[in-house]
Amino acid sequence: MVSGYDFVLEHDAVMCPYTEDVAAYCVPFSCLDKDLDEFFSKDVFLYEKELLGKTYAWINTSDPTKILGLVTLANDSVKAQFIASSARNRLQRSIINAKRGMNYPAVLIGRLGVSSEYRGRGLNIGSQILDFIKGWFRANDNKTGCRFIVVDAYNNEKTMHFYEKNGFKPLYKTEQEERAFLDLTPEEPLETRFMFFDLKLK
Repeated sequence: MVSGYDFVLEHDAVMCPYTEDVAAYCVPFSCLDKDLDEFFSKDVFLYEKELLGKTYAWINTSDPTKILGLVTLANDSVKAQFIASSARNRLQRSIINAKRGMNYPAVLIGRLGVSSEYRGRGLNIGSQILDFIKGWFRANDNKTGCRFIVVDAYNNEKTMHFYEKNGFKPLYKTEQEERAFLDLTPEEPLETRFMFFDLKLK
């Protein structure tokens, strides 16, 4: 066992860019989420051609036709001047006063999916993918500065719990605060919650 996991992506899977060749070679990927499956089967390569996101795959070394998980990353920033003061204070709490600014560099998790075949087996693939991303953007050879990992997480208990157990925090403490900032009417659903992970904190 390594790093607290019985199944270790570093040893039991190969990470590679998700290309049309990889998709053609592997069994069609499905995480049983309609929106995610549609994105990874139809839109993902257009996003890359338009330079809107880069997708990476983890392939099972014991069966190279099986994709364990996919993640789409993009450059982003947290624009402090455009968020409510309570959320801004929450975000900037760990940043020294002299370095507090109007924008903070971030990487966006645009999509993250784990194959339905490997979920519910205690493999923690989704959490290990997040651990990899955290390490990637903390590494000394990182090509750009990046302070936060951010995600618009589906606003449901399961998804929120997944990100929270992996160290992410909602930018707004309550749904009411986020709804007020987004100026949603009572009839409009709050479909996602904006969450962040501070790469400077261990």
